[in-house]
Amino acid sequence: MKIEQIDEVTKGFFQVLEDETQAGKIEYTWAGKSKFIIDHTEVDPEFKGKGVGKKMVKATVDFAKENKLKVIPLCPFAKSLIEKTPEFQEVLA
Repeated sequence: MKIEQIDEVTKGFFQVLEDETQAGKIEYTWAGKSKFIIDHTEVDPEFKGKGVGKKMVKATVDFAKENKLKVIPLCPFAKSLIEKTPEFQEVLA
């Protein structure tokens, strides 16, 4: 599985690709220059239970850490995972 990020001016997303098939996507919206909102996480039903959602949240958190950004997780899945994972919590806004 390959994770790639597409960042646009006001929005962006991370996607997980399996042989060029999109296994999942996590969307975010910029909230200024130093933080962004995780809006939505979606995993293709064919890939449920394979850790795709967790990989996307980790990629998003790693991006925030590397760029000294804060995250506002409005997506219930991302919010729950970040709150349950101590090493993810440092990026919470």
